[in-house]
Formats: sequence, C-alpha cells, structure tokens
Amino acid sequence: MVAATYAPQALVALVVLWNAWSLRATTDAVSYLDDASVHEQMVRFASQAIRNGTAPSLSWFPYLNLGSPHFLHYQGLGATIAGAVGLLSGPDAAFRWSLYLMIVLWPLVVYRSARVFRLPPMAAASSAAIAPYLMSAIGVGYEQKAYLWIGYGLWAQLCASCLLPLAWAWTWRAVMERKYVFRAVLLVSLTAALHFETGYLAVAAALVFPLVTRTDLRTRLVNGGVILGGSLVGTAWVTVPLLAQSRWAALNTALSTTGLVRGYGARRDLLWLVNGSTFDHGRLPVVTIAVAFGIVMTIVNWRRIPVARGLLLLFVLSLLVSFGPTTWGALVVVIPGHADIFFRRFLMGVQLAGILLAGFGIYLGGSRLASLALRSADRLAADAGQRRLFAGFAAFSTVLIAALVVFPGWNQLRTYDAQNAAQIGFQRRAETAAEQQLDPLLSYVKAKGDGRLYAGLPTNWGSSFTIGYVPVFKYAESMDVDEVGYTLRTASLMSQPETTFDDTNLGDYELFGVRYVLLPPSVHPQAWMRRVASSGPYRLFVVPLAHYMESVQIDGTVALGRSDVGPRTVGLLRSNLLAMHLDLQVAWDGAPVGGVRPVGSGTVGHLSRIDTDLVRGRASALVSSPTGTTVLLAASFDPGWKVTVDGRPSPTVELAPAVVGVTVGPGTHAVVFHYQGFTGAVPWFVVSALGVLMIGLWCRRRHGVDRNGSTLSAGDAGAP
Repeated sequence: MVAATYAPQALVALVVLWNAWSLRATTDAVSYLDDASVHEQMVRFASQAIRNGTAPSLSWFPYLNLGSPHFLHYQGLGATIAGAVGLLSGPDAAFRWSLYLMIVLWPLVVYRSARVFRLPPMAAASSAAIAPYLMSAIGVGYEQKAYLWIGYGLWAQLCASCLLPLAWAWTWRAVMERKYVFRAVLLVSLTAALHFETGYLAVAAALVFPLVTRTDLRTRLVNGGVILGGSLVGTAWVTVPLLAQSRWAALNTALSTTGLVRGYGARRDLLWLVNGSTFDHGRLPVVTIAVAFGIVMTIVNWRRIPVARGLLLLFVLSLLVSFGPTTWGALVVVIPGHADIFFRRFLMGVQLAGILLAGFGIYLGGSRLASLALRSADRLAADAGQRRLFAGFAAFSTVLIAALVVFPGWNQLRTYDAQNAAQIGFQRRAETAAEQQLDPLLSYVKAKGDGRLYAGLPTNWGSSFTIGYVPVFKYAESMDVDEVGYTLRTASLMSQPETTFDDTNLGDYELFGVRYVLLPPSVHPQAWMRRVASSGPYRLFVVPLAHYMESVQIDGTVALGRSDVGPRTVGLLRSNLLAMHLDLQVAWDGAPVGGVRPVGSGTVGHLSRIDTDLVRGRASALVSSPTGTTVLLAASFDPGWKVTVDGRPSPTVELAPAVVGVTVGPGTHAVVFHYQGFTGAVPWFVVSALGVLMIGLWCRRRHGVDRNGSTLSAGDAGAP
C-alpha cells in the first residue's frame, strides 16, 4: 500500500535524476553554437544594466545588427531575471544553470500541472515520465533538441515552457472556481511576457476551457473573461510598448516566405502527426501511440471527464493554428501580431496537450488492465498464495512491457545527450587551445571601442572560420565584442541589410562602422586594410577610414518600410555611393523622419574628437563643414535616439538603409547622440501591476465553488 502511494512520486524522481546526470555537461562554460549565445549575451547585458541602475527594457542593446532596443522588441523578462540573479553568481553561470535546471525539472513541472488539473497521481506521473522523450521533425517544440548546445538554444521559449503547463492547469481550475482566477492571470501574464508565441497558447486556454461543458456556463464564461481581460492588462507593460514601437521593428524578410514563419501547412503537419514525427521522430512511435490512446479514451469518456475534453480541444486548436498562412492564407489576420509570429511554434501546444492526454490514457488503460488481471486471478487461482503469485507475475509483466515501450525513446535521448556532452567537451578543448591566440586580439578591439569587428558572415567564409564547432563571429559575441556578421538575431532595422553586407566594398565598412577585420589565412585582405596584429592563424586588420561616426552628403530620398528595408537597399550597399560618402534620406512608411535637408546640398565635413560608448547609448564628435553636412551614426534607426547640436536638441534623420543621423549647418559644431528608451513603458508597468492586484482583491472577496465535477476520480477512470 505504501509502495503504491509513493510510486508516482518515485517515478518522477527517477526521471528527474536521470535527466540531472545525463545533462550535466550543460553547465560547462563554453561559447554557444546556437541561439543560446544571444540569450546568454542578453543575460550579461541585463546584469550590467541593473548594476548601472538602468532598466534593460529602456536601454540600447548595442552588440548585434547595429544595435536595437532589443529588450523592448523581444521577450526579455527571462534575461532580466537571470541577469538579476547573475549579480550574485555571475551572469554566465546564471544562464547555464538556469538552462540546466529548467530542462532537468521539466518532468516535475508536468507532474505538478497534471495534479492541478486533478488527474490522478499515476496519470500525472505517466505524463511526466513521457515528457523528456519528445523528438519532433521540426525540433523546436517541448524537446531537448530545442534547447541543448547541439540544438537550437531556444532559451526564452524554455522559460515560458516551465510556466505554460501551470498556466493551463490553473486556468482550468479558475474557470471552475473563481478563487483561482488571480493565480491563472498571473501565470498566463508571466508566460506571455517570457515568450510571445507561448503566450498565445496560454491565452488560448481561457478561450477554450469555459466551453468544455454546459453546466453553469454563465459563471465559467465570466471567469474565463476575467482571466482573458486580466491577462491582457497583466501583459500591457510588454505588449503596449511593443505595439507602439512595432513600425521600427523589421520583419524577417529572409524567412517570411518560408515554413519557419508561415507554418508548414495542414498536409505536412497532419502527416507528421500520423507517422509519429510530431512526438517520435527517428524512432518507433511509442509516445504517438500513447497520445492516440489518450485521445481515444477521451472520446470514449467524453461525457464523464471534462478535463480530458478541454485538453483535447487545446490539442486540436493548437494543431489548426500551427498550419499558419500556408493553409489559412489571409484568414490569419484575426490573430493579433500575425505578421511577426513563427506559426510552426504552435506545434508546442499539440505536444503539451498530447503528453497530458497520453498520461490520462495510460492511467485509464492501466487501471482497466489491472482490474481485469485481478478478476482473472480471482477466477483462476485456487488460494491466496496463487493469487499473490499471479498478481506478482502481472506486476512484473507490466513493468517489463513498460520498460520495452520506453526503451526506444530512452535510448535515442541517451545517445543524443551523449553526443551533446561529447561536442561540448570538444568545444571546450578547442577554446582552451585558441584562447591565448585569439582572445588578446578580441580584447584589443573591445578596448579600442572605436568601431565594429567583422569576421565573416554565415553565408560566406565566416561559416568555416571556426574555433571547434563555433564560428569566430559567435565566439567574439561571447566576449561582447560589437560586430557585424552574426545576422538576423534581432528586430533591428539594420538586421536585414546586414545580410547583404559586401566585404569587398569600402563604403559598406564605413556605413556599418566596421573598423576591424579578423581574417583566416585563406582570405586575402583588401588593399585599404592595414594589418595591426597576428597571432597563430588569426590576423587582425584595421580599416583606417571607418568609424562609428562619419560625415555624409544626402544625395536623394528612398521610400522604405519595415517589410522591405533589406531588399530595397541591396543596390545601395553594392554601389560606390557610400564609399564616396553619399547616402539617401529615408521616407519611412511614406513620410520623411525628422529634419529634411534639400537633396544634394551640403558637403562632406570633417569629424574630430569622436567618442562612442554605445553600451551606454552615447556617441559624440566635433564636425566642421563650410556649407553644412549630415553626421551619420552607425546605429540602427530608432525614435529613441535623440541628438543635440551645440547643446540644443535637433531632429534626427533616417539615412539608408536605416541608420540614424543629424543635419548641421556651416561651421564647427558639437554633436551628441544619446539613446532614450521608450519611457511610455513605465506607466504601463504600473497599470499592469495595479490591474493584476485588483483582480487578486476581487478574487478574495468573491470566489465560487467547484460545481461541475472536474476531478478525475478513480470511479471516473474505471478503476476498481
């Protein structure tokens, strides 16, 4: 009896301990191969911003794609929290250990959420035991490939993954019992703030769960409406600034027409679901069979068990939305922010609902098999001893069958984790061997602080210029060296033009502020590069004419927008205009931004006393010109950039492709650029906090009682 009582917890503990051992290499300190490199850098940046007494969401993130207010356009809450922890542990350690612990404890999160759903302990434990073994064709769902070093490094999604099951579960309870509404609103809001696409899935539960049963429909609709409205208020501090500044966030035109953004469509998603590639890619479809069994058991028990109905409806809704514009076309306009959504990510909802349904099905099936075995023992056994022997044999057979069923997933994941550990070890040794040669060169560039570094692009020789497995441009990022070449990492308006950076065109170096170039032996320098240092296979060159700031003459106007800033400026980047210090003023969305200067007027001036500190969002210089000129700062345009000329505010201008500048008159002038974050975010933070607090007070004063039998009891499950 005691063993049966603690068996579910023991099973979950066993899975967690195995995870902890198998993934121990995750805590090793090496540079990252995937998106985790950006997330780790965000944690370092957040830690430094907090130390300096500033909010990361109001700060200029300078390192990638010519900088951007990255914490405003992208989900930065997780990095901010980890950065705060990093004040004590060090930001890199905080990042690595958060990654490790969230993956290790994922089964525990699933178990807890299933218990909040009021699934029986063994059903919850079955879901938790399945949770780590998912492996899909796309690799970006609730699976280790999405997060590990050899995977995709989707750390922000992982942060939200640990809350989404709980957000769903407490939303279910809150729809039925008003006293839990505050808890649901808080969890849904945090999930959305941590990762936007996961936030859509969290909100979906408030739309679906009230419709699961007709009993007391009015109360459930009211509770669901409060959860939905409260979540919108609770996330306003993130969503309102995001929407208000959305025209200054570039669309990823390089991916916008692919399945990565548009979804893979109904045909492929359904094929993956049927052939097992949504849950069991590359192995026997054991989890897929368990999910299918859970769906069948839900349909068989449709009238008796509302919670299973709710999970199945979320499963179907997530699947339908994951088809994306590939299937639904223009109909996706009903989804807020549809242009910026990666629709394939909604398969996460299919996976999460699937593992919960699988645990439910395993429990019901196991209960009924156990009941059948006991009845058979009573009929066939002559005495109590034979009945015990028969029961022991049945228990042993059950464990053996379960082990055989689990083995394909366990063996695949064991092999994958071993490969992950081996490659991390190889990378650590490669970095140890290279750091004495390369690190001094990168430190030199960082200490100079007068221009960016270029070490290749993912689309040219930069992809093969590596330390171990990691390209040098990613390794440089791990040292917070401002660079050009690590493309498409942010929503910066310059992220798309950066993909067409021409490393044979001097004008591109000047526009992008690339002053230093790190080359492998196989790549020849341009004539206008001067070598400053060599160490082993690494050669560092300087481009004397390039700097963060330059003087240009406006030679025309070009109309651009967030969806075409990259494609429509390719010609400029490949021309000789920039090398001649000629640039175009941008009419953004059809209207010029800031001060307008007559086309063709002015000359190229002379800059002196250049001082830049883009980490703190500042740059200054003295500019001299007999007829007036335009000063360009090689930073992505954003309305948060302010400028003073001789101490007086002056309007900024946007220069092609999408950098910030200011026009000055004849003579010598002191020009100072400084970044001022979107201060409108502050009052919305107060609105969100007060709104959630008011919902909490409302719940304390008026809470209902569960009336619809949402608990899955032993009787509901058909257990003896």
